[in-house]
Parts: sequence; structure tokens; C-alpha cells
Amino acid sequence: MNRLTKANFYLKTFGLFKIPMIFFVNPKILNLTEKEIRVGIDLNWRTKNHYKSMYFGALAIGADVSTGIFALHLMKKRGVELDLLFKTFSIEFFKRPEGRTVFTCIDHKKITDQISEVIHSQQRVNQEVSGFAVTPAISTDPVCRYKMTLSLKQKSY
Repeated sequence: MNRLTKANFYLKTFGLFKIPMIFFVNPKILNLTEKEIRVGIDLNWRTKNHYKSMYFGALAIGADVSTGIFALHLMKKRGVELDLLFKTFSIEFFKRPEGRTVFTCIDHKKITDQISEVIHSQQRVNQEVSGFAVTPAISTDPVCRYKMTLSLKQKSY
């Protein structure tokens, strides 16, 4: 099983047992490296609003998964397990996402530095990370940009 298949299996299982809404919306990891993540969500009856564009909740899941799974991936590369939460979320819309939407996060440097700071300080560290989404079948221009405050701390057992 290749790395991307494993990551998608983990995401699907995590969604099923921990956050069923993620399972229901069914995002797919399209690309996952140390530098970026791309997550796709199809526009379908589960994700569409009454204007035939992607529902805000589905967009929030795309933003959540693109930053959260990216942070978990970078933690795994470092061999650490940290508690992860999001403290804030903001999104700016430019166009209606009227097709499959791809969410991209490239804030690897911020997240990697945050992980190092948590390990060193043993304290909770908050860091704003950002990303954007496009609907590639329609345009390469972003349909939205989002910012989330990623909060990491040592695991409490």
C-alpha cells in the first residue's frame, strides 16, 4: 500500500470513528509531501447547498483536514505525538465553489517550527496557518483563503 493510500485510509478510519462528519463528506488526500498537502472534496448531494455550490460546512472540513492532517504528517515525520486543536478559523470567499474543490496548505515551515517549540518548551503553542482552495475544473484562481490557529501541546495521557 503506497503512502497516499495509507493516508487516505487513515483519514477515512479517523472520520468514521472520531469525527463522522469527515467520513460523511469524504475528503481525499491528493498530494502529501513535507512541503504541502492538497485535499479534494467532490461537489455532490452531501456537500452541495441550495445554490448548487459547496456548502460552508464542507469548505470548513476541507480547511480542517488540509491543515490538521498536514500537521499530523509533519509530527509523524519527527516521531512525536502532540495534542492538536484549532482555536480560531476565518475564511474569505472570492467565488462560489461550483465543482470539486482542492484545498492546499503550504505552511510547513510554520508548523515544523511550532512542533519544535512545543517539544522544547513543553508548553502549548498556538500558530496561525493558512491555505487556499481552488475549483480546478473552472479556474486556477482561489475560491477562498482560510486561516486557522493551530494549537499544539504535549500529549496528556
